[in-house]
Amino acid sequence: MTRLLVATRSLGKLRELLPMLRAAGYTPIDLETAGIAEAPVEDAIEAHDTFEANALAKARHFHAISGLPTLADDSGLCVDALGGRPGVRSKRWSGRSDLSGQPLDDANNTMLQEALTPGLARGAGYVCAAAFVDGEGELVRRGETRGEIVHVAQGSGGFGYDPFFRSDELGRTFAEVSREEKATVSHRARAVRGILEALESRR
Repeated sequence: MTRLLVATRSLGKLRELLPMLRAAGYTPIDLETAGIAEAPVEDAIEAHDTFEANALAKARHFHAISGLPTLADDSGLCVDALGGRPGVRSKRWSGRSDLSGQPLDDANNTMLQEALTPGLARGAGYVCAAAFVDGEGELVRRGETRGEIVHVAQGSGGFGYDPFFRSDELGRTFAEVSREEKATVSHRARAVRGILEALESRR
């Protein structure tokens, strides 16, 4: 099996990506297992204006460090009535650089609800760009899924904005469904499947 570095420090993303990559015949390795310690420079990698540019910058960075084929992604929530915000700033939207994990998710979701004042339409899309870099070249693929922002958190699974994002296709929030169900329609799964299909055709 081909070893593949998964360039994320998000446990939520790893829980979604590792089973998918193993099922495709890869041996995924996370950054901690690869011995790549977190460094301050990582905060500056995702400073671009598009999901695609951020994902590719991250994949290039960690491929250069590790020498391994590397998969990275950048994803976010784009709310129609907010002009596509928070978009590429989704993780850092609240400005709470002192927080991480669930407390940061809570701060971002509070800001989301405050921004969606009464009367605003609540349609939204989750967007993901996945990037792959190895010695043979680079690949970038985009995945999207549509839904709406609910007023009250529903479900206890998922991460990020999942408890407030009701999928149009599933009729439930991403926090109410299993990881397997989410993977059938999610933005991240669609983007990564695009990468895997491109790699398969490259063989």
